[in-house]
Amino acid sequence: MTLQEIGAAAKQASVIMNRMTVNEKNAGLSAVAKALVANASRIIAANDKDIAEAKKNQMSEALLDRLRLTEERIEGMAEGIRQVVALADPVGEVISMKTTPSGLQIGQKRVPMGVIGIIYESRPNVTADAFALCFKTGNAVILRGGSDAIYSNTAICEVIREALQSEGLPADAIQVLQDTSRETAQEFMRLNQYMDLLIPRGGAGLIRTVVEKSTVPVIETGTGNCHIYVDESADIEMAVNIIVNAKTQRLGVCNACESLVIHEAVAKEAIPAICQALYEHQVEIRGDEIARQYDEKIVPATEEDFGKEYLDRIISMKVVPDIDAAIAHINTYNTGHSEAIITKDYGNSMRFLNEIDAAAVYVNASTRFTDGFEFGFGAEIGISTQKLHARGPMGLLALTSTKYIILGNGQIRK
Repeated sequence: MTLQEIGAAAKQASVIMNRMTVNEKNAGLSAVAKALVANASRIIAANDKDIAEAKKNQMSEALLDRLRLTEERIEGMAEGIRQVVALADPVGEVISMKTTPSGLQIGQKRVPMGVIGIIYESRPNVTADAFALCFKTGNAVILRGGSDAIYSNTAICEVIREALQSEGLPADAIQVLQDTSRETAQEFMRLNQYMDLLIPRGGAGLIRTVVEKSTVPVIETGTGNCHIYVDESADIEMAVNIIVNAKTQRLGVCNACESLVIHEAVAKEAIPAICQALYEHQVEIRGDEIARQYDEKIVPATEEDFGKEYLDRIISMKVVPDIDAAIAHINTYNTGHSEAIITKDYGNSMRFLNEIDAAAVYVNASTRFTDGFEFGFGAEIGISTQKLHARGPMGLLALTSTKYIILGNGQIRK
């Protein structure tokens, strides 16, 4: 099929979906969750082909982890869909209603976007997550994954389409582009006639390209240079546990901690403890001159290190004199994703929450919680680092628009 044919099929599916009841949508999602688990071996066999190609191309450990599917991860995908089933359907909700002096009743009602396009890299779980949220909100979705995951994405899409057909629902609610070329991607970004919204998920280069070249409205999901600031009143044991979790639980994710900021008052105690714990996980630390005074194995940091999303066993470290410097440093180098403070000081925690410019700001918790599943959204469509319409993990509400509904009894304007 040509892109135009794919777009037209998605548009037609969205018309049908706009008429579907919540029970029909939930039945379709339940069937998909069941089918994913039942077809796990088929999906893993396809994923094995992607993994083999990735290893030939010397893909890094972190990116291989993002690409790899297991029975446990497929069950996780299915559980995310089941959680979406359990969520309230926002479509059709009347969110305001007022009566004007002329007697008109004017309200706002939540409606689907229509057709949503998603461009993403080697994260095959996105295929199922994106489908679930789009389907629940009555949106058809066209997916353009990376070439690294083409076998996995295709297999997941086929299973979903078969499950929808078994329920008498439109299979074209989800389509995956088979052509992963750059030329097709750029043509996809200009599919205004059929597509209402485009969401890129991936590295900085991909997101920048989509933002600059798309003629379809874009929700920007940014990269994650996430910081943890260890304040002067921090519980050091808590700080170490949170940092190790945020950095090493999964390396190749956007909510992993990439940068540490340490108050100089606790540097003598905190830095050796943090370094020892990170070295046990083979993490290289790149620090400023002050940090290096406390551990000779810390590698000198460059200016680039403080703003980098490593997605690897590397982390930067900066020592600061006070919370003002910490906030200034983080707001200079962060990507608007997730930032955390470890502190016992209520005033400092409130300042951090108020003054840090990011989609998610934490007190005494790991940045790894910035995730639609953890926030109770079921699956997520992505984590928006922009400030318009949607910000942070995007669940169902982020995939709806509104329209005004006006009820009258014969009024004319004079």
